[in-house]
Amino acid sequence: MGSNDSDSEGTSPFNRTAQHNAKRAAILAEAARLFNTRGARSTTLLDVANGLGLTKTSLYYYVKTKEDLIYQCYRASCELLLGSMQEIADGPGTGLEKIIKNIRRNFAFNHAVRTGQRPHTAALLEIASLKDDHRRDIETRYIALFKQIRAFIREGMEDGSIDFRCEPSATTIALLGAQDWLFNWLYMTSPDDIEQVTDSACDLVSHGLAAGGQWHEPIKLAAIQGPEAAAGFDRDQQNKLKQEAFYKAGTRFFNLKGFNGTSLDEIAETLHVTKGAFYYHIRNKEDLLYECYQRSLTVSGTILKEASVEEDGLSRVEHHCRQSFIAQNSDRGPLIRYSSVTALPLDRRRDILKQTKWGTDRIGEFIKQGIADGSVRPINALVVQEMISGIVNAALELDKWRELEDLQQASVDYFNLLINGLSPRA
Repeated sequence: MGSNDSDSEGTSPFNRTAQHNAKRAAILAEAARLFNTRGARSTTLLDVANGLGLTKTSLYYYVKTKEDLIYQCYRASCELLLGSMQEIADGPGTGLEKIIKNIRRNFAFNHAVRTGQRPHTAALLEIASLKDDHRRDIETRYIALFKQIRAFIREGMEDGSIDFRCEPSATTIALLGAQDWLFNWLYMTSPDDIEQVTDSACDLVSHGLAAGGQWHEPIKLAAIQGPEAAAGFDRDQQNKLKQEAFYKAGTRFFNLKGFNGTSLDEIAETLHVTKGAFYYHIRNKEDLLYECYQRSLTVSGTILKEASVEEDGLSRVEHHCRQSFIAQNSDRGPLIRYSSVTALPLDRRRDILKQTKWGTDRIGEFIKQGIADGSVRPINALVVQEMISGIVNAALELDKWRELEDLQQASVDYFNLLINGLSPRA
Protein backbone atom coordinates (compact mmCIF):
# COMPACT_ATOMS: atom_id res chain seq x y z
CA MET A 1 0.00 0.00 0.00
CA GLY A 2 1.46 3.38 -1.03
CA SER A 3 1.91 6.31 1.36
CA ASN A 4 -1.16 8.11 -0.01
CA ASP A 5 -3.43 5.09 0.11
CA SER A 6 -4.49 5.61 3.74
CA ASP A 7 -5.30 9.28 3.07
CA SER A 8 -7.36 8.50 0.01
CA GLU A 9 -9.15 5.77 1.93
CA GLY A 10 -10.11 8.32 4.62
CA THR A 11 -11.71 10.61 2.03
CA SER A 12 -13.12 7.86 -0.15
CA PRO A 13 -16.88 7.95 -0.75
CA PHE A 14 -16.88 4.26 0.18
CA ASN A 15 -15.43 4.88 3.66
CA ARG A 16 -18.49 4.60 5.91
CA THR A 17 -16.73 5.89 9.03
CA ALA A 18 -15.58 9.04 7.24
CA GLN A 19 -19.08 9.58 5.84
CA HIS A 20 -20.65 9.12 9.26
CA ASN A 21 -18.23 11.56 10.89
CA ALA A 22 -18.76 14.14 8.14
CA LYS A 23 -22.54 13.94 8.48
CA ARG A 24 -22.35 14.16 12.26
CA ALA A 25 -20.10 17.24 11.99
CA ALA A 26 -22.60 18.86 9.60
CA ILE A 27 -25.44 18.18 12.03
CA LEU A 28 -23.52 19.70 14.95
CA ALA A 29 -22.59 22.76 12.87
CA GLU A 30 -26.19 23.38 11.79
CA ALA A 31 -27.48 22.83 15.33
CA ALA A 32 -24.85 25.22 16.70
CA ARG A 33 -25.89 27.88 14.19
CA LEU A 34 -29.53 27.57 15.24
CA PHE A 35 -28.73 27.42 18.97
CA ASN A 36 -26.65 30.61 18.73
CA THR A 37 -29.34 32.54 16.87
CA ARG A 38 -32.63 31.09 18.15
CA GLY A 39 -31.59 29.49 21.41
CA ALA A 40 -31.52 25.78 22.24
CA ARG A 41 -35.00 25.92 23.77
CA SER A 42 -36.57 27.40 20.63
CA THR A 43 -34.81 25.02 18.24
CA THR A 44 -36.34 21.64 17.43
CA LEU A 45 -34.75 18.56 15.92
CA LEU A 46 -37.01 19.12 12.91
CA ASP A 47 -35.47 22.61 12.47
CA VAL A 48 -32.02 21.05 12.34
CA ALA A 49 -33.14 18.33 9.93
CA ASN A 50 -34.83 20.86 7.63
CA GLY A 51 -31.70 23.01 7.59
CA LEU A 52 -29.74 20.06 6.24
CA GLY A 53 -32.43 18.73 3.92
CA LEU A 54 -32.86 15.60 6.05
CA THR A 55 -35.86 13.86 7.51
CA LYS A 56 -36.28 13.83 11.26
CA THR A 57 -35.97 10.03 11.12
CA SER A 58 -32.54 10.34 9.48
CA LEU A 59 -31.43 12.69 12.23
CA TYR A 60 -32.28 10.13 14.92
CA TYR A 61 -29.52 7.91 13.53
CA TYR A 62 -26.99 10.46 14.85
CA VAL A 63 -28.72 11.98 17.89
CA LYS A 64 -31.47 10.51 20.06
CA THR A 65 -32.87 13.64 21.72
CA LYS A 66 -32.39 17.41 21.70
CA GLU A 67 -30.66 17.09 25.08
CA ASP A 68 -28.15 14.75 23.44
CA LEU A 69 -27.69 17.18 20.55
CA ILE A 70 -27.03 20.14 22.86
CA TYR A 71 -24.55 18.07 24.84
CA GLN A 72 -22.70 16.92 21.70
CA CYS A 73 -22.53 20.52 20.43
CA TYR A 74 -21.17 21.81 23.74
CA ARG A 75 -18.67 18.97 23.97
CA ALA A 76 -17.40 19.70 20.44
CA SER A 77 -16.99 23.39 21.35
CA CYS A 78 -15.04 22.54 24.50
CA GLU A 79 -12.76 20.12 22.65
CA LEU A 80 -11.99 22.76 20.03
CA LEU A 81 -11.23 25.42 22.65
CA LEU A 82 -9.13 23.12 24.83
CA GLY A 83 -7.18 21.84 21.84
CA SER A 84 -6.32 25.38 20.79
CA MET A 85 -5.36 26.34 24.35
CA GLN A 86 -3.07 23.32 24.70
CA GLU A 87 -1.37 24.19 21.42
CA ILE A 88 -0.68 27.70 22.73
CA ALA A 89 0.50 26.36 26.09
CA ASP A 90 3.01 24.05 24.38
CA GLY A 91 4.37 26.86 22.22
CA PRO A 92 6.81 29.69 22.97
CA GLY A 93 6.02 33.08 24.47
CA THR A 94 5.48 34.90 27.74
CA GLY A 95 2.28 34.51 29.72
CA LEU A 96 0.89 37.73 28.25
CA GLU A 97 1.84 36.72 24.72
CA LYS A 98 -0.05 33.44 25.13
CA ILE A 99 -3.16 35.25 26.33
CA ILE A 100 -3.00 37.66 23.38
CA LYS A 101 -2.47 34.76 20.98
CA ASN A 102 -5.58 33.08 22.37
CA ILE A 103 -7.64 36.27 21.93
CA ARG A 104 -6.48 36.68 18.34
CA ARG A 105 -7.41 33.08 17.59
CA ASN A 106 -10.88 33.55 19.06
CA PHE A 107 -11.53 36.67 16.99
CA ALA A 108 -10.19 35.02 13.84
CA PHE A 109 -12.27 31.90 14.42
CA ASN A 110 -15.51 33.82 15.00
CA HIS A 111 -14.85 35.93 11.92
CA ALA A 112 -14.19 32.80 9.85
CA VAL A 113 -17.50 31.35 11.02
CA ARG A 114 -19.37 34.51 10.05
CA THR A 115 -17.78 34.56 6.59
CA GLY A 116 -18.49 30.88 5.95
CA GLN A 117 -14.88 29.73 6.15
CA ARG A 118 -15.43 27.61 9.28
CA PRO A 119 -18.43 25.62 10.55
CA HIS A 120 -20.45 27.03 13.45
CA THR A 121 -19.72 25.97 17.02
CA ALA A 122 -22.17 26.37 19.88
CA ALA A 123 -21.67 29.14 22.42
CA LEU A 124 -21.81 27.63 25.91
CA LEU A 125 -24.93 29.54 26.93
CA GLU A 126 -27.22 26.94 28.47
CA ILE A 127 -24.93 24.58 30.40
CA ALA A 128 -27.19 24.92 33.45
CA SER A 129 -30.12 23.41 31.56
CA LEU A 130 -28.29 20.13 30.78
CA LYS A 131 -29.07 16.98 32.72
CA ASP A 132 -26.76 15.98 35.56
CA ASP A 133 -24.18 13.77 33.82
CA HIS A 134 -24.01 15.96 30.75
CA ARG A 135 -23.79 19.15 32.80
CA ARG A 136 -21.00 17.78 34.99
CA ASP A 137 -18.98 16.72 31.94
CA ILE A 138 -19.26 20.13 30.24
CA GLU A 139 -18.55 21.94 33.51
CA THR A 140 -15.41 19.81 33.98
CA ARG A 141 -14.21 20.79 30.52
CA TYR A 142 -15.02 24.45 31.18
CA ILE A 143 -13.06 24.32 34.43
CA ALA A 144 -10.08 22.92 32.51
CA LEU A 145 -10.33 25.89 30.15
CA PHE A 146 -10.49 28.30 33.09
CA LYS A 147 -7.44 26.74 34.72
CA GLN A 148 -5.39 26.94 31.54
CA ILE A 149 -6.05 30.66 31.13
CA ARG A 150 -5.31 31.24 34.80
CA ALA A 151 -2.04 29.34 34.33
CA PHE A 152 -1.09 31.77 31.54
CA ILE A 153 -1.76 34.69 33.91
CA ARG A 154 0.34 33.19 36.67
CA GLU A 155 3.09 32.43 34.17
CA GLY A 156 3.01 36.08 33.06
CA MET A 157 3.22 37.32 36.65
CA GLU A 158 6.31 35.15 37.14
CA ASP A 159 8.04 36.16 33.91
CA GLY A 160 7.22 39.86 34.41
CA SER A 161 4.95 40.32 31.37
CA ILE A 162 1.86 40.72 33.62
CA ASP A 163 1.58 43.15 36.53
CA PHE A 164 2.16 41.52 39.92
CA ARG A 165 -0.97 43.25 41.32
CA CYS A 166 -3.22 41.21 39.04
CA GLU A 167 -5.58 38.77 40.83
CA PRO A 168 -5.48 35.60 38.66
CA SER A 169 -8.93 34.10 39.30
CA ALA A 170 -10.85 37.37 38.94
CA THR A 171 -8.88 38.26 35.81
CA THR A 172 -9.55 34.86 34.24
CA ILE A 173 -13.32 35.23 34.63
CA ALA A 174 -13.11 38.76 33.19
CA LEU A 175 -11.08 37.50 30.21
CA LEU A 176 -13.59 34.74 29.51
CA GLY A 177 -16.50 37.15 29.87
CA ALA A 178 -14.93 39.71 27.53
CA GLN A 179 -14.97 37.11 24.74
CA ASP A 180 -18.21 35.28 25.58
CA TRP A 181 -20.35 37.32 23.20
CA LEU A 182 -18.05 37.56 20.19
CA PHE A 183 -20.46 35.44 18.17
CA ASN A 184 -23.22 37.96 18.97
CA TRP A 185 -21.55 41.22 17.93
CA LEU A 186 -18.49 40.52 15.79
CA TYR A 187 -20.73 39.85 12.77
CA MET A 188 -21.36 43.63 12.62
CA THR A 189 -17.66 44.14 11.83
CA SER A 190 -16.70 44.63 8.19
CA PRO A 191 -14.15 42.08 6.88
CA ASP A 192 -11.89 45.05 6.16
CA ASP A 193 -11.98 46.09 9.84
CA ILE A 194 -11.54 42.74 11.59
CA GLU A 195 -7.78 43.21 12.05
CA GLN A 196 -8.22 46.66 13.59
CA VAL A 197 -11.02 45.39 15.87
CA THR A 198 -8.85 42.50 17.03
CA ASP A 199 -5.95 44.88 17.68
CA SER A 200 -8.26 47.08 19.80
CA ALA A 201 -9.36 44.11 21.91
CA CYS A 202 -5.76 43.04 22.49
CA ASP A 203 -4.78 46.63 23.28
CA LEU A 204 -7.51 46.83 25.94
CA VAL A 205 -6.41 43.57 27.57
CA SER A 206 -2.74 44.56 27.49
CA HIS A 207 -2.98 48.20 28.56
CA GLY A 208 -6.48 48.85 29.95
CA LEU A 209 -8.46 52.06 29.64
CA ALA A 210 -6.62 54.36 32.06
CA ALA A 211 -4.49 56.97 30.33
CA GLY A 212 -0.83 57.34 31.23
CA GLY A 213 1.56 54.69 32.48
CA GLN A 214 0.69 55.07 36.15
CA TRP A 215 -1.37 52.57 38.12
CA HIS A 216 -4.95 53.85 38.37
CA GLU A 217 -6.17 53.84 41.95
CA PRO A 218 -9.84 52.79 42.28
CA ILE A 219 -12.48 55.46 42.83
CA LYS A 220 -14.43 55.47 46.08
CA LEU A 221 -18.00 54.28 45.60
CA ALA A 222 -20.96 55.51 47.62
CA ALA A 223 -22.83 52.94 49.68
CA ILE A 224 -25.92 51.45 48.03
CA GLN A 225 -29.19 52.37 49.69
CA GLY A 226 -31.25 49.41 50.90
CA PRO A 227 -34.86 48.77 49.82
CA GLU A 228 -37.60 50.87 51.37
CA ALA A 229 -39.91 49.28 53.91
CA ALA A 230 -43.55 48.98 52.88
CA ALA A 231 -46.21 50.94 54.72
CA GLY A 232 -48.54 48.55 56.51
CA PHE A 233 -51.76 49.53 54.70
CA ASP A 234 -50.29 50.47 51.30
CA ARG A 235 -51.53 47.55 49.19
CA ASP A 236 -49.93 48.77 45.96
CA GLN A 237 -46.53 49.03 47.62
CA GLN A 238 -46.98 45.62 49.23
CA ASN A 239 -47.77 44.08 45.84
CA LYS A 240 -44.78 45.82 44.31
CA LEU A 241 -42.47 44.39 46.97
CA LYS A 242 -43.94 40.93 46.49
CA GLN A 243 -43.33 41.13 42.74
CA GLU A 244 -39.79 42.30 43.43
CA ALA A 245 -39.25 39.23 45.61
CA PHE A 246 -40.61 36.99 42.83
CA TYR A 247 -38.31 38.58 40.25
CA LYS A 248 -35.24 38.30 42.48
CA ALA A 249 -35.94 34.65 43.26
CA GLY A 250 -36.68 33.95 39.61
CA THR A 251 -33.41 35.55 38.54
CA ARG A 252 -31.47 33.38 40.99
CA PHE A 253 -33.09 30.22 39.64
CA PHE A 254 -32.67 31.16 35.98
CA ASN A 255 -29.00 32.02 36.57
CA LEU A 256 -28.41 28.77 38.43
CA LYS A 257 -30.56 26.26 36.52
CA GLY A 258 -31.33 27.84 33.18
CA PHE A 259 -34.83 28.27 31.76
CA ASN A 260 -35.68 24.60 31.34
CA GLY A 261 -34.38 23.65 34.78
CA THR A 262 -36.33 26.37 36.61
CA SER A 263 -39.63 25.41 38.26
CA LEU A 264 -42.20 28.02 39.26
CA ASP A 265 -43.47 25.71 41.99
CA GLU A 266 -39.95 25.48 43.41
CA ILE A 267 -39.65 29.27 43.42
CA ALA A 268 -42.98 29.57 45.27
CA GLU A 269 -41.81 27.02 47.82
CA THR A 270 -38.54 28.90 48.33
CA LEU A 271 -40.47 32.10 49.05
CA HIS A 272 -42.85 30.24 51.42
CA VAL A 273 -45.95 31.30 49.50
CA THR A 274 -48.77 29.20 48.13
CA LYS A 275 -48.91 28.36 44.44
CA GLY A 276 -52.13 30.35 44.22
CA ALA A 277 -50.49 33.47 45.64
CA PHE A 278 -47.54 33.06 43.28
CA TYR A 279 -49.64 32.56 40.16
CA TYR A 280 -51.74 35.59 41.11
CA HIS A 281 -48.70 37.72 40.27
CA ILE A 282 -46.95 35.53 37.67
CA ARG A 283 -48.85 33.92 34.78
CA ASN A 284 -46.14 31.60 33.46
CA LYS A 285 -42.41 30.99 33.34
CA GLU A 286 -41.85 32.99 30.17
CA ASP A 287 -43.50 36.05 31.72
CA LEU A 288 -41.33 35.67 34.80
CA LEU A 289 -38.13 35.49 32.73
CA TYR A 290 -39.14 38.58 30.77
CA GLU A 291 -39.89 40.52 33.97
CA CYS A 292 -36.56 39.41 35.45
CA TYR A 293 -34.83 41.00 32.46
CA GLN A 294 -36.90 44.16 32.83
CA ARG A 295 -35.97 44.41 36.50
CA SER A 296 -32.25 43.94 35.75
CA LEU A 297 -32.41 46.58 33.03
CA THR A 298 -34.03 48.99 35.49
CA VAL A 299 -31.24 48.42 38.02
CA SER A 300 -28.60 48.84 35.31
CA GLY A 301 -30.27 52.03 34.08
CA THR A 302 -30.20 53.47 37.59
CA ILE A 303 -26.51 52.63 37.94
CA LEU A 304 -25.74 54.30 34.60
CA LYS A 305 -27.58 57.42 35.77
CA GLU A 306 -25.60 57.43 39.03
CA ALA A 307 -22.34 56.95 37.10
CA SER A 308 -22.97 59.98 34.89
CA VAL A 309 -22.24 62.38 37.77
CA GLU A 310 -18.61 61.20 38.13
CA GLU A 311 -16.02 63.80 37.17
CA ASP A 312 -14.46 62.11 34.12
CA GLY A 313 -15.15 59.40 31.56
CA LEU A 314 -12.92 56.75 33.12
CA SER A 315 -14.57 57.20 36.53
CA ARG A 316 -18.01 56.87 34.92
CA VAL A 317 -17.04 53.58 33.29
CA GLU A 318 -15.50 52.30 36.51
CA HIS A 319 -18.52 53.38 38.56
CA HIS A 320 -20.93 51.56 36.25
CA CYS A 321 -18.87 48.37 36.15
CA ARG A 322 -18.10 48.09 39.84
CA GLN A 323 -21.58 49.07 41.04
CA SER A 324 -23.06 46.50 38.63
CA PHE A 325 -20.77 43.89 40.16
CA ILE A 326 -21.72 44.92 43.70
CA ALA A 327 -25.42 44.93 42.78
CA GLN A 328 -25.08 41.42 41.37
CA ASN A 329 -23.76 40.18 44.70
CA SER A 330 -25.87 42.26 47.12
CA ASP A 331 -29.50 42.97 48.02
CA ARG A 332 -29.76 45.21 44.97
CA GLY A 333 -29.40 42.12 42.78
CA PRO A 334 -29.09 39.60 41.47
CA LEU A 335 -29.01 40.67 37.83
CA ILE A 336 -30.04 38.24 35.13
CA ARG A 337 -27.36 36.46 33.11
CA TYR A 338 -27.87 36.87 29.38
CA SER A 339 -27.26 33.17 28.74
CA SER A 340 -31.04 32.75 29.14
CA VAL A 341 -32.10 35.46 26.67
CA THR A 342 -32.50 32.93 23.84
CA ALA A 343 -35.29 31.28 25.88
CA LEU A 344 -37.50 34.31 25.19
CA PRO A 345 -39.67 34.38 22.06
CA LEU A 346 -38.25 36.51 19.26
CA ASP A 347 -40.38 39.63 19.83
CA ARG A 348 -39.58 39.82 23.53
CA ARG A 349 -35.93 38.97 22.93
CA ARG A 350 -35.65 41.83 20.45
CA ASP A 351 -37.23 44.19 22.99
CA ILE A 352 -34.73 43.18 25.69
CA LEU A 353 -31.75 43.39 23.35
CA LYS A 354 -32.89 46.82 22.12
CA GLN A 355 -33.02 48.12 25.69
CA THR A 356 -29.68 46.46 26.44
CA LYS A 357 -28.09 48.14 23.42
CA TRP A 358 -29.12 51.53 24.81
CA GLY A 359 -27.15 50.78 27.99
CA THR A 360 -24.18 49.42 26.04
CA ASP A 361 -24.09 52.53 23.87
CA ARG A 362 -24.21 54.69 27.00
CA ILE A 363 -21.03 53.00 28.21
CA GLY A 364 -19.50 53.77 24.82
CA GLU A 365 -20.38 57.43 25.38
CA PHE A 366 -18.56 57.36 28.74
CA ILE A 367 -15.48 55.98 26.98
CA LYS A 368 -15.59 58.69 24.32
CA GLN A 369 -15.98 61.33 27.05
CA GLY A 370 -12.92 59.86 28.76
CA ILE A 371 -10.87 60.04 25.57
CA ALA A 372 -11.92 63.68 25.18
CA ASP A 373 -11.07 64.63 28.78
CA GLY A 374 -7.80 62.67 28.80
CA SER A 375 -8.72 60.05 31.41
CA VAL A 376 -9.05 57.23 28.83
CA ARG A 377 -6.43 56.20 26.29
CA PRO A 378 -7.43 56.57 22.62
CA ILE A 379 -9.18 53.29 21.84
CA ASN A 380 -12.06 51.87 19.80
CA ALA A 381 -15.08 52.63 22.03
CA LEU A 382 -17.43 50.30 20.11
CA VAL A 383 -15.18 47.29 20.69
CA VAL A 384 -14.60 48.15 24.34
CA GLN A 385 -18.29 48.68 25.16
CA GLU A 386 -19.15 45.20 23.81
CA MET A 387 -16.32 43.60 25.79
CA ILE A 388 -17.44 45.44 28.94
CA SER A 389 -20.95 44.01 28.52
CA GLY A 390 -19.47 40.51 28.46
CA ILE A 391 -17.30 41.16 31.52
CA VAL A 392 -20.25 42.54 33.52
CA ASN A 393 -22.44 39.61 32.47
CA ALA A 394 -19.84 37.08 33.64
CA ALA A 395 -19.45 38.64 37.11
CA LEU A 396 -21.78 36.05 38.62
CA GLU A 397 -19.14 33.36 38.10
CA LEU A 398 -16.51 34.90 40.36
CA ASP A 399 -17.89 33.61 43.67
CA LYS A 400 -17.16 30.06 42.47
CA TRP A 401 -13.43 30.83 42.47
CA ARG A 402 -12.79 33.20 45.37
CA GLU A 403 -14.38 34.69 48.48
CA LEU A 404 -16.48 37.82 48.03
CA GLU A 405 -16.65 39.04 51.62
CA ASP A 406 -15.28 42.46 50.63
CA LEU A 407 -17.37 43.38 47.58
CA GLN A 408 -15.55 46.70 47.08
CA GLN A 409 -12.16 44.98 46.80
CA ALA A 410 -13.56 42.10 44.75
CA SER A 411 -15.00 44.62 42.27
CA VAL A 412 -11.61 46.36 42.02
CA ASP A 413 -9.83 43.04 41.37
CA TYR A 414 -12.40 41.93 38.82
CA PHE A 415 -12.35 45.09 36.69
CA ASN A 416 -8.62 45.69 37.00
CA LEU A 417 -8.24 43.98 33.61
CA LEU A 418 -10.46 46.68 32.12
CA ILE A 419 -8.99 49.68 33.95
CA ASN A 420 -5.25 48.93 34.20
CA GLY A 421 -4.80 46.04 31.76
CA LEU A 422 -2.37 43.18 32.22
CA SER A 423 0.93 44.84 31.31
CA PRO A 424 2.98 46.20 34.25
CA ARG A 425 2.32 49.83 35.21
CA ALA A 426 4.45 52.16 37.24
